[in-house]
Amino acid sequence: MSHTLSNPPADIEVRLTDESNVWLCTVRRDGSPHLTPVWFVYLSAAFWVGCESRSVKARNVVADPRVSVALESGNAPVVAEGTARVHRAGFPSTVVEAFASKYDGWDVGRQVNPDSERVLLEIPVRRWLLAGTAQ
Repeated sequence: MSHTLSNPPADIEVRLTDESNVWLCTVRRDGSPHLTPVWFVYLSAAFWVGCESRSVKARNVVADPRVSVALESGNAPVVAEGTARVHRAGFPSTVVEAFASKYDGWDVGRQVNPDSERVLLEIPVRRWLLAGTAQ
């Protein structure tokens, strides 16, 4: 079931708040998928993911911003598509605060590697492919 709604049903909103991981699928330069579980927050009809600028997912998004995201449960799947944007500096305070609240004070902007910068991937939902209904 495909939904073009910008907001998911209320029960899905609860899961987007409570669940820790989402699977992020990006596209490699050769067209093959790159799938990885990541921490996320969902705010204002967009998924937000923090990562290193040199990570495969960040490099893939720069080359091809089309992505899919999926919550972990296959029994009640939640899958969405969007076009990712990379934020390199001046992360929105609401997003930083949401990560800290969800992940026990974790600072999404904290640099991990001295030779790489932290980036935020903003993924506005273009459409919901599955919203909690297995097919």
